[in-house]
Amino acid sequence: MKYQVLEASKIVLITFIFSALIMFLMRKVAVHIGAVDVPRSAEGNRHVHKKTTPKLGGVGIFLGFLFGYMLFGEQSVRMNSILIGSFIIILCSIVDDIHEIRAYQKFLAQIVAASIIVFYGGIILNNITAFGFSFDFGILAYPITILFIVACSNVINLIDGLDGLSGGICSIFFATIAIIGFYQGRAGTLVMILTLIMLGSTLGFLLHNFNPAKIFAGDAATFMGFIIAIITLLEFKGPALISFFVPITILGIPILDTLFAIIRRLLKGQPPFQADKEHLHHQLLGMNFSPRTTVLIIYLINLLFAAASIFYTLKDQVVGQTIYIIIFIIVLWFVFHTSIISDKSPKLTKTVSSKIRNLFTKKGKN
Repeated sequence: MKYQVLEASKIVLITFIFSALIMFLMRKVAVHIGAVDVPRSAEGNRHVHKKTTPKLGGVGIFLGFLFGYMLFGEQSVRMNSILIGSFIIILCSIVDDIHEIRAYQKFLAQIVAASIIVFYGGIILNNITAFGFSFDFGILAYPITILFIVACSNVINLIDGLDGLSGGICSIFFATIAIIGFYQGRAGTLVMILTLIMLGSTLGFLLHNFNPAKIFAGDAATFMGFIIAIITLLEFKGPALISFFVPITILGIPILDTLFAIIRRLLKGQPPFQADKEHLHHQLLGMNFSPRTTVLIIYLINLLFAAASIFYTLKDQVVGQTIYIIIFIIVLWFVFHTSIISDKSPKLTKTVSSKIRNLFTKKGKN
């Protein structure tokens, strides 16, 4: 046990140091090739940062991932598919960071990368067992798995709106999966090696990305979501629904934020992936929290998801369920007291609250 802890710590530490150092080079390369993020007021002042910032931080994470693989990984067909798919994601991201490309072109590249994982790597979500019933996806397993990988990739990219946000959320995910995997005796497996390498690489990036950020992940934030999808689909998948559900709940914040954004835009008659200023972090900023405090609040909520997953899987399911209920109440409060879904929600909540107060006031007088 002690040896396994030391080995895991070594993987995380070495990849962290490499990633932290390579970010200095990435910052210079980004400026040299013009891969920089310039605040644009033409987008309704959607950008929170005020100064031009180099991108390619995600590329630095990818290089840390490659370095970790060369030191600690083992060659296999699955690993080959992950490397090829990752390279396609990163190549597309670099092009987009230099000169923005169309959304359908990025989706096409993501579908190709996901297809390599599925058809060459053989990493497929074949079936799920839930409530005593087994659902075998059959031929639909292929498009379902591809869709899942593409969705996870974009969920992380969409939430990347504040310094340290995507990097912190992904770090929490990798750390949680590592804890669960370690106590389940998965040390040395492909999924654990990937998780530990990504944890070190992401933390190295976060060192430069936390407020005030010196570098952004850029469109290569997609790479983090891509690897998260693969980790979820590997040994943590299993046939039971709960084994697939647990990793997903760790990503509760980005998944809910994306879901709310799609609903919000559809209600407004807008394209579901059109950018706006109503994301979770925008709502918190609107409550007069500073960008740094906003990120820390989101970290805290995400840590609740992580704690619930750890307790539910390893310790006490009742405690895990209790934390999930607390999170559900927090989410409901947020939906009804902010405009994260609809501008009418806060007004409707105030109207209902006022009527309830008036009702009790009248009863009190009688």
